Amino acid sequence: MRSILLATAAALALQLGAPAGALAQAPTPAVAPQSRPSPVVDSAWLAERLQDPKVRVLEVSVNPGLFERGHIPGAVNLSWHRDLVDTVRRDIASREQIQELLRRAGVEQDSTVVLYGDNNNWFAAWGAWVLDIYRVRDVRILDGGRAKWEAEGRQVSTRAASPRAGSVTLAAEPNSRLRARLADAVAIAEKRSSEALLDIRSPDEFSGKIFAPPGVPELAIRAGHIPGAVNVPWVQAVRPDGTFKSVEELRALYAAVGIDGSKPIVVYCRIGERSSHSWFVLSKLLGYEVRQYDGSWTEYGNAVGVPVNNLAGTVWGAR
Repeated sequence: MRSILLATAAALALQLGAPAGALAQAPTPAVAPQSRPSPVVDSAWLAERLQDPKVRVLEVSVNPGLFERGHIPGAVNLSWHRDLVDTVRRDIASREQIQELLRRAGVEQDSTVVLYGDNNNWFAAWGAWVLDIYRVRDVRILDGGRAKWEAEGRQVSTRAASPRAGSVTLAAEPNSRLRARLADAVAIAEKRSSEALLDIRSPDEFSGKIFAPPGVPELAIRAGHIPGAVNVPWVQAVRPDGTFKSVEELRALYAAVGIDGSKPIVVYCRIGERSSHSWFVLSKLLGYEVRQYDGSWTEYGNAVGVPVNNLAGTVWGAR
């Protein structure tokens, strides 16, 4: 059953690229009702708790070497393509893998796990989604990620953390309601399902003008989008410094394309990383019922016999 989280404005103290007058304003971050902890923490909150043994900080960045050049003190580095996924099958890491990973990072049953990373927390959000599937009790994201922490001149370290091993035990059954599969996407495309479908890729990807962003290795041989999908690029959910927009702004952003939480939502992108960010916004900040289709366009666009909308008419291999 859908639960709506009431929240105040998610905001920021520093807006990179914003007009000079806007820099003087520092609205308070979004918070959840007092009965539940906020899914987002700001840099000041985290800076005050770096020595708290109940707070465990995990970095999940896209670009290699960032962690080694400097990271939030005490943070443990996770590799999204080795630690959070099955390296042989295209799947998320197993319960046993994630449990061992968290124990090595010092996570206890009552720990607060704070995730952050580069690229506006793309893969930090992916990590939050994976941990939510395995029902980790208290998972939060650092608003603005690495970029905001560094822009504020906050403390960084090059020392690898060596936390005492934790004893967290994950639930025996994962939360399968957070994940959509190819069959679910096809059911929406063929109008056998009434779920809302949100494509959060760029407009050029959505229209079929391009197959994927420049330079990426994961490709589909068809361009376009899943029939029935509406398009809200993930980046529209954040401010110039990568912090989340206010709840009011977010509700209006998605409502403009008919995504208002009145029915369940499926989100997708290319491989599931950008749509994790939108999943977090829609589910954790707005309280909507959301599943992520992490197979996304690289699975759907390579599947045989499924319907596709290709507005640009781009053909693979055409000259």
